Amino acid sequence: MPAKKTRKPKETFQLQAPAAGAVLLAGDFTGWETKPIQMKRDRSGVWKAAVPLEPGAHQYRFLVDGKWADDPQAEGRASNPFGGQNCVREVTAA
Repeated sequence: MPAKKTRKPKETFQLQAPAAGAVLLAGDFTGWETKPIQMKRDRSGVWKAAVPLEPGAHQYRFLVDGKWADDPQAEGRASNPFGGQNCVREVTAA
């Protein structure tokens, strides 16, 4: 019998930025700027992306029109090597 594949839970990231032209999600799960995730804007100006993530703590930030931005709804923060802070999302096993 083949092993049952466990699915990574999808985490939804969102940012209210109605005036932005483009918002990218970058983090330890994208190689930061190596493969950022393009977010999609809804009619109310909220940018969203659903990302499958392994359980554990994940650091991330948004790139809004090419400038780093924090998630005001972040669950936590962690210092980064650039003198700032990254946002932290804790993912629990499904």
